[in-house]
Amino acid sequence: MTSEIVIIGGGVIGLAIAIELKLRGTHVTVLCRDFCAAATHAAAGMLAPDAENIPNEAMRSLCWRSRALYPDWTHKLEELTGLNTDYWPCGILAPVYEESRGVREKEAGEQELLSTSPLPPYPSAPLSLRPSASEESPAYWLDKEAIHQYQPGLGAEVAGGWWYPEDAQVDNRALAHVLWTAAESLGVELRQGITVEAIRQQQGQVIGVQTNAGVIRAAHYVLATGAWSNELLPLPVCPRKGQMLSVQVPELPELPLQRVLFGQDIYIVPRRDRAASLKEKRSLVIGATVEDVGFTPHNTPKGIQTLLQAAIRLYPQLQDYPIQEFWWGFRPATPDELPILGTSHCKNLTLATGHYRNGILLAPITAALIADLICQQKFDPLLSNFHYSRFHAQLSTNTSMLTHSANFSNGHRPTISSQDSARAKRPATANSTQDSALTIAGKTFQSRLLTGTGKYRSIEEMQQSVAASDCQIVTVAVRRVQTKAPGHEGLAEALDWTKIWMLPNTAGCQTAEEAIRVARLGREMAKLLGQEDNNFVKLEVIPDLKYLLPDPIGTLQAAEQLVKEGFAVLPYINADPMLAKRLEDVGCATVMPLASPIGSGQGLKTTANIQIIIENATVPVVVDAGIASPSQAAEAMELGADALLINSAIALAQNPEAMARAMNLATVAGRLAYLAGRMPIKDYASPSSPLTGTITS
Repeated sequence: MTSEIVIIGGGVIGLAIAIELKLRGTHVTVLCRDFCAAATHAAAGMLAPDAENIPNEAMRSLCWRSRALYPDWTHKLEELTGLNTDYWPCGILAPVYEESRGVREKEAGEQELLSTSPLPPYPSAPLSLRPSASEESPAYWLDKEAIHQYQPGLGAEVAGGWWYPEDAQVDNRALAHVLWTAAESLGVELRQGITVEAIRQQQGQVIGVQTNAGVIRAAHYVLATGAWSNELLPLPVCPRKGQMLSVQVPELPELPLQRVLFGQDIYIVPRRDRAASLKEKRSLVIGATVEDVGFTPHNTPKGIQTLLQAAIRLYPQLQDYPIQEFWWGFRPATPDELPILGTSHCKNLTLATGHYRNGILLAPITAALIADLICQQKFDPLLSNFHYSRFHAQLSTNTSMLTHSANFSNGHRPTISSQDSARAKRPATANSTQDSALTIAGKTFQSRLLTGTGKYRSIEEMQQSVAASDCQIVTVAVRRVQTKAPGHEGLAEALDWTKIWMLPNTAGCQTAEEAIRVARLGREMAKLLGQEDNNFVKLEVIPDLKYLLPDPIGTLQAAEQLVKEGFAVLPYINADPMLAKRLEDVGCATVMPLASPIGSGQGLKTTANIQIIIENATVPVVVDAGIASPSQAAEAMELGADALLINSAIALAQNPEAMARAMNLATVAGRLAYLAGRMPIKDYASPSSPLTGTITS
């Protein structure tokens, strides 16, 4: 059993897992960047698998099982802390308007229509929750007369609705406070203000996490960072912003609303008096917008107006209640809106993220399943439906989580072997010239020639040259595509991006700040062309407009930031061995020293320094800029360079297509010559034919 576990993320999922693991005898540390920023604090606390009519069978089963755990789970937490979670099995009422009644009935599927049946009484005691997810949850249809009798104060347009007696709610903020207190009381090490910057990996293992407080190591790790998960691993998790507000309920003998209202694009959640220490009055929580705006903060007039209009239509009397609070948060959404749970590509890293709208609901079942998996290697069959590998059909198999450059920060890249190394050694025997493929940030390429898209006389010449070069990586100037510079107008359609890997570059940027901004745009550009997992960027920071020499300080500054943001950084640099080493140390995927000034055609003017860089580097060395002829290309490869980037020499040739083919052959020949190992240089002649056995007079 693992005894030392680090959980990355201090929201409801991370804390629930930490408590469960601690109760099973493990030593647990939780790394939390900002406790109050987690989606936990921005939720409404609905436990609503029935009201939400979850279409996915596995997800529905997972939610039902978690809801069934809630009474005992919250009771256990309350006993540990002496605090109240305000778990309330109040049921959920889903009113519908006449125009959407048929749709809602259809969504309910096989649920029985009971418009003429007696209404179930409102439960004054906790409901007896179903012990197994295999049974159907009860649901009751209420016609117009029945629903208005059952819940006075509904809008006149409400034509009926569904009553889901087993759905419930919990006060999410109270729950967050209880979870944190319970973890503290159990001895979980809670480290607030810790930002994890990178996950270090080696040989299929996590060997530590790089944080703002240094490297933290453990035997096992759990990723539970919600909407921020993609900053550490290339998981398809993105933020979905939700705006919310609350209104204060007048002081009446009892709450006018005694059940959650789950309406059309709106929900209203009643809150009872909470613990006096939290100083909360009775209120109605109103939510929530669903906005695909990244991590854009703040409430907006449009968002709040949309919520208020929908809420007043559903429950008109709240229009006179005083507004209490506005807030927003970020749900962790996946493409199929299902969580990512279970094992990962690293055997000591477990994933628990992407819970989208159901993080509060799924906390107890997630904690139990993950603890079983880590402590007992017990794999619940249900987990197979939520494994990260389900997205592999949409992602390149060569660019899995292992390729994410954020994981290789501070020089910790995947272990390099003689089979997959970009820095392959010469063969052990003179008769073997078998080569490995070029590997950059974990992604494998057969061609060692990279080409560009600029300076061609026409799009057609560029297309023909790229094809003739047999290259698999093509660099694209992001700014020129944005501004539709001559020769870049139809670039998106000109190449087959399912076969060619785009290398966005920051050409034209004079400062680190500019380069970082353009790199981010380049990543989005690659996504628009279907390369969702492309995190590559060729980094150029060039303030010198005459000689076009890169700025070493600006390049290093930009590289450090981009690596932290998950980019595979390929920096264009002067042939400076010390700078190359520094860039490798901060986690760059390659180094790209210039042979001579860009576009000059002067050939190899920095041979001695390039040799030193090649000798010391453990990442691929790509010679970039200045090469004008195939002989120079071959010479650079003979030095031991892993690849070449050639643009001007091809684009400005009289016959670009023929030159592209020649550069390809030169690159292959130079690589083969390097692997073969050249003969030694001597100060004297050595005959090629032996002198023994010759006929003499």
